Amino acid sequence: MEKLNLPSFDFNIRESSEGREIWDEFRKKYIQLTPEEWVRQNFLRFLVEELSYPKSLLKVEASLKYNRMSKRPDIIAYNGEGNAEMLVECKASYVKITEETFKQASVYNTVVKARYLVVTNGMQHFCCEQNFETGISSFLKQIPEYPG
Repeated sequence: MEKLNLPSFDFNIRESSEGREIWDEFRKKYIQLTPEEWVRQNFLRFLVEELSYPKSLLKVEASLKYNRMSKRPDIIAYNGEGNAEMLVECKASYVKITEETFKQASVYNTVVKARYLVVTNGMQHFCCEQNFETGISSFLKQIPEYPG
């Protein structure tokens, strides 16, 4: 798979009758290795190994309801109190990050209410801090480390 704008990590990748698969240590199973999954797996490792987010506080593709529709944000990172700290939306590296991409993630975050909203395609990473009391969002220069 292609090199992303993230540190390099080792993964367990295999060929199966379904195609290439990658071991997801969070969901404890092999997942089809799509370009978006490649970004998701790399970003998960980045959160754990570089930004000190505990594996036990990360949820991958957790289901949520929005207007009676089931949605699946890519990653939700929780803090030690069990509150959502960060919501991450991953796209394949060839997908341009646009305002529409942020709108999709923002819709998820109206339910999750995470402090930080991150959108990444593995090459570019955008993070904004959201204040739900004031309604103000501000972009950050870097993705924050785990607050614990």
